[in-house]
Amino acid sequence: MGTVVEAGGWGLLAGAALVMGAGLGYLVQVPAKLVATIMAFGSGVLLSAVSFELIDEAHARGGLVPTAVGALAGAALYTGANSALARRGARHRKRSGDQQPSEADQEGSGTAIALGALLDGIPESMIIGVGIASGGAVSVATVAAVFISNIPEGLSSATGMRRAGRTPVYIFGLWGGIAVLSAAAAMLGFALSDVLSASVLAAIIALAAGAILTMIADTMIPEAFENAHLVTGLVTVAGFLTAFALSTR
Repeated sequence: MGTVVEAGGWGLLAGAALVMGAGLGYLVQVPAKLVATIMAFGSGVLLSAVSFELIDEAHARGGLVPTAVGALAGAALYTGANSALARRGARHRKRSGDQQPSEADQEGSGTAIALGALLDGIPESMIIGVGIASGGAVSVATVAAVFISNIPEGLSSATGMRRAGRTPVYIFGLWGGIAVLSAAAAMLGFALSDVLSASVLAAIIALAAGAILTMIADTMIPEAFENAHLVTGLVTVAGFLTAFALSTR
């Protein structure tokens, strides 16, 4: 049986990819097309994880109704929170171009971007903890999917933050903090698994899946399509198949 500390460690590892991506985005002039291509690959990886790891797991635990209700609730909650944050300047938090507003352009946008990044990362990490508590061992496919997808998220967002004039302290403090909170979210997912019924746990897994799927459609695919639209579909499928191969090992 896995432990809560183990869950936190794996959550921290997955979250650390955000810091790695942010480092690349801030320190290296990565071409916009390459950023978009990497984002497309990460989108495919997460789509595979949602399909074969999360939705499938939720359905096996609780059946169709808890899975459908949870996924729709996750999508609705993410959409509502994302819409509120978008009005405060976080709409383009994953974009690598000049779309992100600076604090001078829109006061409070930095806080909104930070909350938006937290909104994107917590559902993924909670699922890592749930998986360890339920199966006793980490799901390599889930951790790999979150890790791989977090690199382009951090890279693209940090590139946009740099162009918006945000400081290194803000950028790395943000992603470092979210990496730590990812560990806490994984530990929370582990703890909840011990006290919830199969149906409720299935709904929570599906809720995270719905939130992640909505995040892909709302924030990751637009960035990928804008600069790499001629190959976006092909690269997304490559990411999808990579994660699928990991899930079948």
